Amino acid sequence: MNIHEYQAKELLKKYGVKIQEGIVADTPDEATSAAKTLNEQTGTSWYVVKAQIHAGGRGKGKVQETRSNGVVLAKSLEEVAPKAEAILGGTLVTHQTGAEGKKVNKVLIAQDVYYPGDSEPKEYYLSILLDRAKGCNVIMASTEGGMDIETVAEETPEKIIKEWIDPRVGLQGFQARKVAFKLGLEGQAFKEMVKFIYSLYKAYEDSDASQFEINPVLKTSDNQILAVDAKVNLDDNGLFRHKDLVELRDITEEDPSEVEAGKYGLSYVKLDGNVGCMVNGAGLAMATMDIIKLSGGEPANFLDVGGTANAETVEAGFRIIMKDPNVKAILINIFGGIVRCDRVANGVVEAYKKIGNIDIPIIVRLQGTNAEEAAKIIDESGLAVQSAIMLKDAANRVQDALS
Repeated sequence: MNIHEYQAKELLKKYGVKIQEGIVADTPDEATSAAKTLNEQTGTSWYVVKAQIHAGGRGKGKVQETRSNGVVLAKSLEEVAPKAEAILGGTLVTHQTGAEGKKVNKVLIAQDVYYPGDSEPKEYYLSILLDRAKGCNVIMASTEGGMDIETVAEETPEKIIKEWIDPRVGLQGFQARKVAFKLGLEGQAFKEMVKFIYSLYKAYEDSDASQFEINPVLKTSDNQILAVDAKVNLDDNGLFRHKDLVELRDITEEDPSEVEAGKYGLSYVKLDGNVGCMVNGAGLAMATMDIIKLSGGEPANFLDVGGTANAETVEAGFRIIMKDPNVKAILINIFGGIVRCDRVANGVVEAYKKIGNIDIPIIVRLQGTNAEEAAKIIDESGLAVQSAIMLKDAANRVQDALS
């Protein structure tokens, strides 16, 4: 589960991670009020107005309606409202959102932390994530803060620092010091970075996160270490332990079809193809998507109805798939192990009758327990549904439907 920058910063702050202070706002008037409060709390007279969406690249992204950037600087209190207005309600397009962009419902009004002082501010990159190949967490850091880490990895891989954490003993003091040393820090800034890494790692572990990315981490002109941005991904499998974190979910940032699928316990991911597929089991779903491609089509979605498919889940899956205007055919591929094929077949027929007005080919391949009975139910239903026993036969029928 992704959360917004302002939510991520509040989470980090609870663990003692120093952050760029900010207040979230829904309207231009609220933005002005937030700026006044920040001025009183921090003394800042310049304000950063930051669009809050679940995507990176906001500073370089453009709001379609106003051509404003997603992150802008207001050099006075009077500039805050018009700059917030140019972002709020608009569609922000970044390299991560795709051409369709994302609607901005909130902005974060943040303090200016790039103030003059004894030294120049310096940006760093820092993240914590699970290295699945090694089976342990890894801290990644770089002196090239503010840049996409993919670009750094491709162009200057020697500038990426990696420190793996043994899960049996956790983060050790020498490891945090090693990272700070390799970043070239010294004195007060070195000590602050060590504390920052410790606190960040504690927050990462306690929240059952799958990724923390702070880009940039800023060394201010007076040697403070701050999180200027924060991207946090929480592991869905651990959310049952964190009821407070579940409340941070913003479904307006998610695909509506995926949200609807979640209500029925379906695993759904929308893709860009023309053949909708409904399968029970993730492995079978991947194989079905391969078959669709081999037959000349492109999968329009990944949809796993699980091992207990029934009329309700099948109907829900149908409705979700058919909301996609690009779908030209539907392939239902069910292996009857836990669930009997004839129950699924009855569910398909029931769902078909309830939905009605289905004008695209539907191929149903049922294999396993009571597969022959299931094929008979489909064939005798009188509906425009084609049954198949072998996967190759199903693929051929998909090909015929698209031709």
